[in-house]
Amino acid sequence: MMDGFQKIELKNQDGGSKTVVAQPNVSEKNTMKTKRNKSKKLVKPIATVVTVLAVIALILVFILVIPLQKVLASAKQTEAQLKVFETAVKSQNIDEADQALQTSKTDLADTQKKLNALGYLQFIPIAAWYYADGQHAMKAGAYGLDTAQVVINDLKPYADLLGLQGKGTFTGGTAQQRIATAVLTLGKITPDIGSISDQLDKVQTEIDAINQNHYPSWLFGKKIGSSIAQAKTLVDESVVGVNQARPFITELPVLLGENSPQKYFIIFQNDKELRPGGGFITGYSIFQFDKGAITPETSADIYPLDDSIANKPAAPAPLVKYLHLTNPVFNLRDSNLSPDYLTNIDLFKQMYAKSSGYEAVDGYIAIDTDVLITTIGILDHQIYAGGINFTDATDPHCDCPQALYQLENDISRPVNYQRTNRKSLLGVLLSAILQKSLQSSPKKYWPQLFQAMVTLTAQKHILFALNDTDAQKGLEALNAAGQIKPFDGDYLSINDANFGGNKANLYTTEAVTNQYDVASDGTITKTVTLQYANNHAPSDCSLADGGLCLNAPLRDWLRIYVPKGSTLVSNTGSEVKMTTYDELDKTVFDGFLTIRPLSKATYSVVYKLPFKLKSGSSLPMLIQKQAGTYDNQYTVIYNNNTVATFPLLTDKTLDLK
Repeated sequence: MMDGFQKIELKNQDGGSKTVVAQPNVSEKNTMKTKRNKSKKLVKPIATVVTVLAVIALILVFILVIPLQKVLASAKQTEAQLKVFETAVKSQNIDEADQALQTSKTDLADTQKKLNALGYLQFIPIAAWYYADGQHAMKAGAYGLDTAQVVINDLKPYADLLGLQGKGTFTGGTAQQRIATAVLTLGKITPDIGSISDQLDKVQTEIDAINQNHYPSWLFGKKIGSSIAQAKTLVDESVVGVNQARPFITELPVLLGENSPQKYFIIFQNDKELRPGGGFITGYSIFQFDKGAITPETSADIYPLDDSIANKPAAPAPLVKYLHLTNPVFNLRDSNLSPDYLTNIDLFKQMYAKSSGYEAVDGYIAIDTDVLITTIGILDHQIYAGGINFTDATDPHCDCPQALYQLENDISRPVNYQRTNRKSLLGVLLSAILQKSLQSSPKKYWPQLFQAMVTLTAQKHILFALNDTDAQKGLEALNAAGQIKPFDGDYLSINDANFGGNKANLYTTEAVTNQYDVASDGTITKTVTLQYANNHAPSDCSLADGGLCLNAPLRDWLRIYVPKGSTLVSNTGSEVKMTTYDELDKTVFDGFLTIRPLSKATYSVVYKLPFKLKSGSSLPMLIQKQAGTYDNQYTVIYNNNTVATFPLLTDKTLDLK
């Protein structure tokens, strides 16, 4: 029997049989009829659904997809124009930046108009989120461009004066006259800092209204959500930075001698002989600023100034213990024992006030060798000063910049005669740098010098302590005062002091590993490991031979500043018994080790943080850079996972997830 059919056999006349026809039986026939009826019933609603979906898709194409494509196309055009604006700003061409800014504003307005056409989305669930976010982003962009316009309008008339590319209105006069004009002009520009601050506040309000949780990584990838978070952080930092730096910016004309001459005491710290505050104090200069005219008044070695102070106090214990002083008195040259610059300057001023050569000044500015070498590199890589040609090229005598070798050769090499004011060459070099900078066309050097000064300040190669309270507050907000900061979370600052009397920091590298182990109850045990290496051959340090002792054993007084209340578990590598105490509202682990040429040294400390980590929360961390140090390498390991590696160029904040 065939499926669904019954075979019928008929008899032939001869008695045989044959199959005539196969017909479905009655029950199976009814079943097939039922299936056909159901199929007809199903086809009709499916066709209806398909038709409805097609209509909806068509409607979406016209009311959503096409308008949205227009918005996206316009947004991409705006983004491309903003990149043109960014390129013009980076090239410091103020005319091109202004032109690109105008086009960007027009493109952004067109994008805003096309987005407004999608206003009906605000009544559709979920879609309303993205429409609102888009509106906030458009407004933030508009306020940001308005802020840029204020800055450009202020700077454009003085393009040539400030060394920018563009058509300024001040093309004549000497460099000093142009500087004087710039100082007088600042008084007209700085009031707009209030307008800039107000505009940034508006940007912040709009950006903060965007909810990055609308953009989960599983749906949009990590780019959108993380970009929004980064934008919020950047804007927040900009608002805080501008508002806090505002006092310094508004006081800048006064600091440059707009109303009356201002004098600044320049302290030179040799970071190649690293000290807690940035480097061994070797020399100083006093410069006067009068309506932009800069005049060097004094350039001298620090030793005669030290000799002019009578009745000196006894030297602090670390100097006596590690420096092996033959005459254990406290000198100006050793006064920067704190990692906090303002603490050092308070002490320096107290000691300097007792000198017979004391001169009242309006502030103290510390610089190190990186400032000199970077500046020489910008000024055509060479400077003539004191009959010597200083360059930033590598000198084979020391495998270091030639300018450094020339300074050390003049300052440090022992001779068989009495040198007088042997370190005044530093002041002569500074004066030559200023002279070359000011006598040139502003466009040639000033933009690069300005950018370099900003970078060097951020990296703590330039430190400020000014008498003007408002200006100093602004500088502190810019992290330009070398302060040990309070912080709610984990904290780390490593402070090295070279008490070997040589320049071994030229050749010594430092790598730091921060390893966190978090227990189930939230207890945080931290291991900080420091690895020092000196891969350079030792110098001839024989005084009898007159050798220039640059590379010799580095006798390192080491202090590690951690959150106050941290408890020491163990330590290895210190050549003395480690001590623990509180200072600058931190707990300090204090030890000592020696790093010799062509060798390595490792120091490790294990301690528990004074707080526990709550389940599911992140751990904020601040690492503060010691003034005078260079790209020390840092690694952060969290529960056996490496979460960050970086050179420590500036203070760095992390958020450990």
